Amino acid sequence: MILDTFKGKIVLVTGHTGFKGSWLCLWLAELGAEVHGFSLPPNTEPNHYTATRISELLKSEKSGDIRDQSTLTKYIQSVQPDCIFHLAAQPLVRKSYAEPIETFDTNVMGSIYVMEAVRSLGKPCSVVMITSDKCYENVGKAEGYVETDPMGGHDPYSASKGCAELAIASYRRSFFPPADVAKHGVMLVSVRAGNVVGGGDWAEDRIIPDAVRAVTSGRSLEIRSPNAVRPWQHVLEPLSGYILLAAKMMNGEADLGGGWNFGPASSKASTVAEMIHLFYSLWGEGNIVCDDNTNHLHEAAYLTLSSDKAMKNLGWHPVWSFSQTIERTAKWYKGFYENSDALRLSLADIDEYRKNLEY
Repeated sequence: MILDTFKGKIVLVTGHTGFKGSWLCLWLAELGAEVHGFSLPPNTEPNHYTATRISELLKSEKSGDIRDQSTLTKYIQSVQPDCIFHLAAQPLVRKSYAEPIETFDTNVMGSIYVMEAVRSLGKPCSVVMITSDKCYENVGKAEGYVETDPMGGHDPYSASKGCAELAIASYRRSFFPPADVAKHGVMLVSVRAGNVVGGGDWAEDRIIPDAVRAVTSGRSLEIRSPNAVRPWQHVLEPLSGYILLAAKMMNGEADLGGGWNFGPASSKASTVAEMIHLFYSLWGEGNIVCDDNTNHLHEAAYLTLSSDKAMKNLGWHPVWSFSQTIERTAKWYKGFYENSDALRLSLADIDEYRKNLEY
């Protein structure tokens, strides 16, 4: 299997203490990689990183801010990675309204600092830069956005991801052109995913964590935009795309540069209300209250991705249906609050997911 490529490889994950980052570290360790992490400490309690004892699986880790260029560069030089997954970010739309400078600095300059460190690394390296589906200029179209659509963004978070994409494309053209990879040794891609869910996310202002906090404390969940449509997917779906893409790059496959979407089939996109009703039905309890206040910060009402490029050129396909995704997510949280081992729950999800992979 192509994922055997990771056995013995040195892999660095920035943002490894975050929700997606900790799941990625766990999967990479399962694949036999030597995993290193660079990140700030987790910003919620509980969190997936601590609950699954990720630090015990790592070869090394460094606590640091992605905006600290000197510390980041020194750590990357010390690790000498074969592959980098860059996930460190300010990931919240609503927080970006309150902290726009931090958002742009983290998401744009942080990405540039990673690429600058790779420039001075002096060895072949496959680099996967994780941005967001919100990097696209959202014009409200029903069909999924494709990789050639314009970058944009109404809110500071979305705009920062669009800016990061432009910076990544510039570095690829200027310093890491795919046609000259034999000379510089660097393969650089950006990846975009939809709204990920799954066990172990307790971030503020995200719908599943908010739902979990509400039901476990006996409160009703207040939702702002019940009819907003999102491409819900389990966290393992985009991670499988990132891992597959990196494996193909490390195997020397050409023509992989550029941006890549990893999302569910557009026909599987569902509203916030539909998703939460299913989640609570699987949980066995939970109440929903719609917020009638119309004076909210702007958030896109409709957003889906087209993953045709990844399906055609990589052989990647979503594995779990919408109902399976929500079922696995609800099962993880229920298990956690019944004092089950978070590591065992997460490994069970990875094992079940891998049974259905087609590569």
